[in-house]
Amino acid sequence: MEFYSARELRTNTKSIWENLAKDNDVVITNNGKPYALMVGIPEGRFDETIRALRQAKAIAAMDRMRSKAGKNGFMSDEEIDEAIREARKA
Repeated sequence: MEFYSARELRTNTKSIWENLAKDNDVVITNNGKPYALMVGIPEGRFDETIRALRQAKAIAAMDRMRSKAGKNGFMSDEEIDEAIREARKA
């Protein structure tokens, strides 16, 4: 995985495309921090690639929500499961 600045993206586009083809992913940075990820898409695999990326983003979002909920004292997974069981009994 290669890292390029936003400036390099504008000035060295050809080498970035070459690395993308070789390594299959490139990180673009802004002010030294990762900002965007360019992912190569195998021929005929666009829908599959998009689906995988969206799934990964959804999993990451769920992890962040669970972490935030844990820090704020919200219900644990076990407490949620117990509440569901009780509601189903009623």
